[in-house]
Amino acid sequence: MKIKHLPFVAGMASLALILGAYSFEHIGGLYPCKLCLWQRYPHFLNILLIFLFYFFPKKSFVLVASMSMLTSTILALYHVGVEKKLWLGPNSCSNSSIEGLSTDQLLEQIMNAPLVRCDEVAWDFINISMAGWNGIFSLILFLTCFFYFIKRKEI
Repeated sequence: MKIKHLPFVAGMASLALILGAYSFEHIGGLYPCKLCLWQRYPHFLNILLIFLFYFFPKKSFVLVASMSMLTSTILALYHVGVEKKLWLGPNSCSNSSIEGLSTDQLLEQIMNAPLVRCDEVAWDFINISMAGWNGIFSLILFLTCFFYFIKRKEI
């Protein structure tokens, strides 16, 4: 594969990850938590940037795409830490949000709570959660885009 194809491959990989996430959600019934949704946004941006790069080949699009994938990697690692109970996640999607609440407040929170908690692993493969896999793939995509940015001369 030639280096000029790397941004396209990175964009298609982000598209594949998004399609996979929606397949788990709509076919597999594994609904995303708040952190799972946050991890999708950088991939949407990556797809858009690589599409723009195809029509307007500027290295700056690839640099922003690489930073987008770095953001996805960081979000995924944060989510893995929440799943492993290394730190607390957002109050709205873990057990940490119920401490010190009155019965009425707790009932109100239960009625308005998201269906999926961030601190529980809904699915894993070889003991790596979906957040972990997203972190691995996002890191690879970050390195791919950044390598292209470093090696490719301005067009």
